[in-house]
Amino acid sequence: MTKIIFYRKDGVFYGFEEHGHTGYGESGDDVLCAALSSMTMLILNTIEIAYASEVEYIIEEETADITVKALCALPGSGTDENKRYAVAGLFMGYYYQLNDLAEEYYDYLDVEVKDD
Repeated sequence: MTKIIFYRKDGVFYGFEEHGHTGYGESGDDVLCAALSSMTMLILNTIEIAYASEVEYIIEEETADITVKALCALPGSGTDENKRYAVAGLFMGYYYQLNDLAEEYYDYLDVEVKDD
């Protein structure tokens, strides 16, 4: 099972962590795990390249643990407000997408929010 915990402060999403393999399929053929990886990389690349913003991330290949934080999404970060809302919106969209997936794949995904 993959556990995804989103970071939220004052109602604003600014990151997440993912732990473990989904176990939906064999390693290398797990389409659910591939979908999570693809969505995660989309978030990282969009923040770094499209929004030219710093994103802190750690990817542990062996354990499939990933931690992603974009502090620019937080109020008071000094980031342009439009960019801040856009980055926070990416995280929020990912949260809702994963909740939709978890309804169907509840044995393989667990999604939570950690409020700071």
